[in-house]
Amino acid sequence: MENYSKLYEQYMAKLKAELPHFLTYHSWKHTEYVLGVAVNIAQHEGIGPHDMHLLKTAALFHDIGFVKSHIEHEERGVKYCQKILPDWGYTDEQISLIAGMIRATKIPQQPHTLLECILADADLEYLGTNKFEQIGNLLYTELTHYNPQLTRAEWNEIQIKFMQAHKYRTNYCIKNCKPVKLAHLAELIAER
Repeated sequence: MENYSKLYEQYMAKLKAELPHFLTYHSWKHTEYVLGVAVNIAQHEGIGPHDMHLLKTAALFHDIGFVKSHIEHEERGVKYCQKILPDWGYTDEQISLIAGMIRATKIPQQPHTLLECILADADLEYLGTNKFEQIGNLLYTELTHYNPQLTRAEWNEIQIKFMQAHKYRTNYCIKNCKPVKLAHLAELIAER
């Protein structure tokens, strides 16, 4: 566990250096943000130090697959963790738990454990915050790289459908983020 700060420094530097610049949403800043949110949610959910260490590791690596491709990036991230984490002292069991957390961020989210729920909620926490519009705009810009014809109206419809299907799973996000997300959703629907 004492190696986490070195792990963080090395792989955050990798994200900064190797993620494509057109990834305005799935940037290193997103990873840093999700990591901080995951720690905050975990503290509210009463997670102990060992599980917190695994959660922080999963958050650090949850989008590292984007270095190679946006397609199946979660599985790429899992394979990457399986390859490099043993050298950092992680056991097969720990890596399996980390893999489960990374897979839990795949859309549509299907987390099974509390740690998976925490990372899944952290990844989409912004939907229920005052950062919704700002972060949503970053995602819209990123998506226009893949689909330059994507209009704002189409984007808003995508957001509406996505938010209607999405649900928070941790007590913290249900209490603190869900009401704000529903207000954002109502605004988008009213703007149709």
